[in-house]
This record gives sequence, C-alpha cells and structure tokens, in this order.
Amino acid sequence: MNRPTRRHILKVTAGALMGAPAARAGLVNADDMIESHGLSAFGDLAYPPDFAHFSYVNPDAPRGGMFSQIGPDQIYNQNFLTFNSLNTFILKGDAAQGMELTFASLMVRSGDEPDAMYGLAAAKVRRSADGLVYQFFIRPEAKFHDGSPLTAHDVAFSLTILKEKGHPLISQSLRDFAGATADDDATVTVRFAPKRARDVPLFVAGLPIFSRAYYATRPFDQSTLDIPLGSGAYQVGRFDAGRYIEYNRVKDWWGTELPVARGQSNFDTVRFEYYRDRDVGFEGFSAGTYLFREEFTSRFWATRYDFPAVKDGRVKRDEIPDDTPSGAQGWFINTRRPQFADWRVRDALNDAFDFEWTNKTIMYNAYQRTVSVFQNSDLMAVGLPSAAEVALLEPFRSRLPAEVFGEPYTPPVSDGSGEDRPQLRKAAQVLQDAGCVIRDGKRALPSGMPLAIEFLIDEPAFEPHHMPFIRNLGILGIQATLRVVDPVQYRARLDDFDFDITIDRFSFSATPGDSLRSYFSSQAAALHGSNNLAGIADPVVDALIEAIIAADTRPALVSACRALDRVIRSGRYWIPQWYKASHWIAYWDVFGRPPAQPRYFRGIPDTWWYDEAKAAKNRPAR
Repeated sequence: MNRPTRRHILKVTAGALMGAPAARAGLVNADDMIESHGLSAFGDLAYPPDFAHFSYVNPDAPRGGMFSQIGPDQIYNQNFLTFNSLNTFILKGDAAQGMELTFASLMVRSGDEPDAMYGLAAAKVRRSADGLVYQFFIRPEAKFHDGSPLTAHDVAFSLTILKEKGHPLISQSLRDFAGATADDDATVTVRFAPKRARDVPLFVAGLPIFSRAYYATRPFDQSTLDIPLGSGAYQVGRFDAGRYIEYNRVKDWWGTELPVARGQSNFDTVRFEYYRDRDVGFEGFSAGTYLFREEFTSRFWATRYDFPAVKDGRVKRDEIPDDTPSGAQGWFINTRRPQFADWRVRDALNDAFDFEWTNKTIMYNAYQRTVSVFQNSDLMAVGLPSAAEVALLEPFRSRLPAEVFGEPYTPPVSDGSGEDRPQLRKAAQVLQDAGCVIRDGKRALPSGMPLAIEFLIDEPAFEPHHMPFIRNLGILGIQATLRVVDPVQYRARLDDFDFDITIDRFSFSATPGDSLRSYFSSQAAALHGSNNLAGIADPVVDALIEAIIAADTRPALVSACRALDRVIRSGRYWIPQWYKASHWIAYWDVFGRPPAQPRYFRGIPDTWWYDEAKAAKNRPAR
C-alpha cells in the first residue's frame, strides 16, 4: 500500500482514593482474586508462567551497533515529517517518533498472539471475578533512568494524569478507568466502571509509566524539548529537532533479562531520520545515510532499487507477510461539511474514482482494493449476513438501508480507462437524484451553492493519485482542488476537522474493542483531535461498537465486527483506496534477524541485531 498522507463517567483521582483507606482496604480480598502472569481479552495465554522468552526472538542476540530508519508509523501527536516536541502523550505539539521506547509499562504485548500481554514492570496481576478490580505487583528491580525506584505510586499517578491531561485518544480510551490506588510501593489497585470495555485493562497495562517525582515540578501537558525521565530500554540521545533523533540503549537496564525483553532492544542506538520529500529520503537510503527502509511507494519499489549497492548485494530487499488487519486507507469525507451531508453525494464520489487505472498506471499493479474497515481479516463482512449478524442488525432495520441486509457495499470496478463513462453516468444520475443539478456548467447543491471540494494533504507524493480523480470530478461538474500544506499546519487542521477530504489509514488489532470508539463513535465525532475524521455520528454505529466491546467470545466478536462493517460501508464515509498484505523492506546487509517473524507486528527493529561480520563487508562508506 502506498504510504498514507503523513501525517485512532466516574472520575476518581488517586489522591481522592488515598483519602479513603478503609474503603480501599475492603475492595480486594486475595482469596477472591484470580492470579495470572499475563492478560488477554478472552483469558487465553500461549506462554506458561515460566516461559523464558518469546518464540520469535533470538535470546542470545548480540548487542551493539545502530539501527536507523525513516519511521514507518506514528502514535498520538507524532509526525512523520518533522518534530518539535518530546512529549508524545498529549495533543499539543508534533512529537518525535520513537519516544515510546523510553518508557516502561506494566505489561507488553506478545507478537504472536492477537492481544495477550505479559509482565514487564508488573511481575504478576490479580483480577476480580467480575473484571472490575485489578492488582498489579511491581517488580522490585524496576527503576527510572536516574536510579530512582519505579513504584506503584508512579503507576497510579501516570494513569490518573493520562486520563485527566493526556492526548484525547488516551483519555477517551480510559473512559471506563475509574481510578488507581497505590496500596503500598509494590502494589497498585486499578478499578474499572461497570460494563467496562473488554480491552480497557489491556490498554491500561500497556500505558507508559511516568515518574511522579519528576512531574511534581514540571507541567505534564506542555509541549517541550526537555528530555523526560523514563524507565524503558532506551533513553533520548542526540537530536536535532525536525531532522533526526537518536535513542541510546540503557546498558544496565533493569528489564534486560526478563522473559518479555530477552532477545530484543539489541541495538546500542536507534535513530529516526526526517525528510520532507520522498525522493530526497530515498536518496538518503541509497547513499547509506540510514540503514533500513520500509518502502511505501510502489514506483520506487518497481524502478529505483537498481543502485550499485543493490547490484553488488550490500543492500537486500525482501517482502515479509503482514497478517494484521490492514484496515482502511482512503479519502475520508468530512461529513461535518454541508456538501457531504447526503450519502448519495458521497456515493457519487466513490463512483468517480478509478482504482483500476490508478493501480495500473501509477502503482504498477502492486495493490488490491480496500473495501472494509477490517480489511485482510476475518472481521470484514462478506456475502449475506449470518444469523448472528442479522440478530444484531434487526433492531435497527427501520433506520438502515436495505443494502445492510444484503451483500456489503463494495466500490465499483472500472474498465481501467481512467474515465469509465458508464460509471461516471451513474455518478451523475446519483447526484441528480440528490438534487445536485448542473447550473452554468457547474454542479450545484440543492441550496444553490456550488458543489466544491478541497483535498488536503501534507506532501506532494500523493499529487499523481489526486489528479485523475479530480479530472473525473470535473467531468461531473464538481469543482475539486488539491491543497498541500506543511506538516504542522496539516496536523492542526486535522485536529480541528478543518478539511473537506483527506487521506488517512488506520488499522485495528485482531481483537478490536474500545479503540473503535475513537474512530467511529458519535462522541469522537465532536472530540478535538480524535480519529473520527469522517465525523460519523450514528446511534446504530454506537450500539454496534458497544456490542463489540461486550462480546464475551471470539465468534461473538467476529459477528459484531462484521455487522459494524456493513453499516459503516453503507454510509459511504470514505472513498477506499488500496492495501497490500505484506511489507516491502530494504536494508543494508549489516543486520541479523531471527528465523521466525512475529505474526502481529514486523518485529523490526525489536528483534533484529547488528552483525559485526556482515557490517565489516557491507556497511556503507561514510
């Protein structure tokens, strides 16, 4: 897939809980708690309590060297093209990629299970039978980079501050988090609201742990280039804001030999490079400025990997499978805008995009068409709805189009000419039916205002994909333009929902839950900085998200996700683009890698290592 434009109650504070020791002491009876070395959505764990390491790592991997790349993904307020902050867990600023490497969490995910987590800062966990109370037991060896101990008080502080002042995507996901109490230095009790989302305990267990003492004298919710105090395997090293940042391995890190960490974090330095232009970024790789590249541009993959280091074997290329749900990449239509209020207008926009021509002419036939928000997984709707899906949808039949109870919506297949006349005639008729008529040669809304669209992106690499689409819209009488803005302005406009149509890509875990709210719920549609770019605000969607969250078995989860997929696809909230169920990777041949790849993430650079023997022969001349 081409890289998307760069670019997701009861409120009790820890302090308030500390004021009620009697109540707190009565909340947890150890005899009523279920103890485990890990957590998962449905209680299944592949690894036993005494496991030595994950199966996809080399536990004896050597340590040393550097791994450098253009970062392939981002979380929260991180930016692909630049950075001006080292605080990645708030809305303000554009944070550096990789900052999550510097913080430990209670537990970490297993890469070969859908959602299982095992203990990092927490040695074990106990949970109540109703799933509303969890006790995490902190390892005595856990500490921050300044040598101070990491305690339950830091965990309670971190969860509370993230809910109160964290990025909206975090605070929204903590909606069902009811409070955390440090019972002593080693034990933290976390409480959840009744009918909590299934995956909220997993989300809590994976959040960063901050130093309470550090933030006692600093504001948490400010954008800053001050290096925060962390407790993870890496700490911030050299950086030049907007150009590069390095993370140095903590040589005496307390977690190195834990089962969840063995064979990982093997590089002395992990470096992220920033380029505003893809061509310049590629030239940087071919010249050896950085060592690893995941390729997102089909044109480059097909035509540019013929430079000398590839020909003589010093640079290797590979395609590795991607078994995660590939999710939705496409043009997201901001339904908050009045010109997109009628779903028929959005339907016509889908008809005007010629994927087949774009894939053939611009992308070397490298991709498949995205159709589902759960693409490349068993969660996507196919064929007629099952009995379980119908049971979920039936109460809303009067509010849903008949299409939802038939075959799910799939974008049209064109003749590949770039100007499929029958498809465009259909789009014109749909617009006519919606009251959007031609006036003085231009398409007008029923109000008489012109039907005009501005596409918003933050890098010129996507211009070729827009131009034929804009031309087809022009044939329909729609005034469409493309605006390219700088990355900081782009991020601000997305946070404010100040756009007509923009490109994005999202994907979910194999066990989606509460995260769906930030992408599709009515609440998120009005939440500044949320991932609900399309502005979906539909009570039926809200109800189906709650059904997914409440699913107590994987089959029930699958049925609910498929029902949700049908409804969202019927709303034409986006113009689907493309996906590829694999990763294109290229790298200077200076690395070692385990024979097995984790199923649910790349494992790069997590499980790779620097091979001195290979580097002696293949490292780029600098």
